[in-house]
Amino acid sequence: MGERHGLVLDPSSYESARAAAIETLQRDHSLVHDEEVWIAFTEQIVLGMGGVGDAARACATDMVLEWERHENFALYEDALPVLEELRRHELKIGLITNGQRDVEEFADHHRLQVDAMVGSKAHGRIKPHPSIFLAALAALDVTPDQTAMVGDSYEDDIEGARALGIRAILVDRDGLRPDAQDRIDTLFALPAALGLVHA
Repeated sequence: MGERHGLVLDPSSYESARAAAIETLQRDHSLVHDEEVWIAFTEQIVLGMGGVGDAARACATDMVLEWERHENFALYEDALPVLEELRRHELKIGLITNGQRDVEEFADHHRLQVDAMVGSKAHGRIKPHPSIFLAALAALDVTPDQTAMVGDSYEDDIEGARALGIRAILVDRDGLRPDAQDRIDTLFALPAALGLVHA
């Protein structure tokens, strides 16, 4: 994507640039869903990877538009089989996302069978704002003590859910928080973490 805008980006800088962009986003935003936030966030990553000037902004805008396309997003291999396993145990499943893409179209495209979906684009607030979690609880008709939030962002998913008394399980695929409470490194470990027994 950078080449299209005449940029030479350093892929090895991606993780540190992304971490810095996340820190800036969480420090500065008001938890209101705003398309400009995602462009600015991506622009910070591009700049952190060596992008400069207006070209970095143009590259970030194109990247956000591409990210909205469902075919440009791949599920982890554990997602569908684990959702199927949870369904076998007759659990209600909800999907909450801060993303730009239409959450219903996304679920349909990837064959995600869920009982409720709350996307920040339609909801107006982003995780960790309490209202997006409360909207999901209401859509599922469950209480916080009946619920487990599973996510890979400690600040957005885990801290946001725990602030409402929801059990939160961190999917820490890269081992960044080895000492975190209720931590798994793959969704394949989720049924056991929830105390589910194979049927």
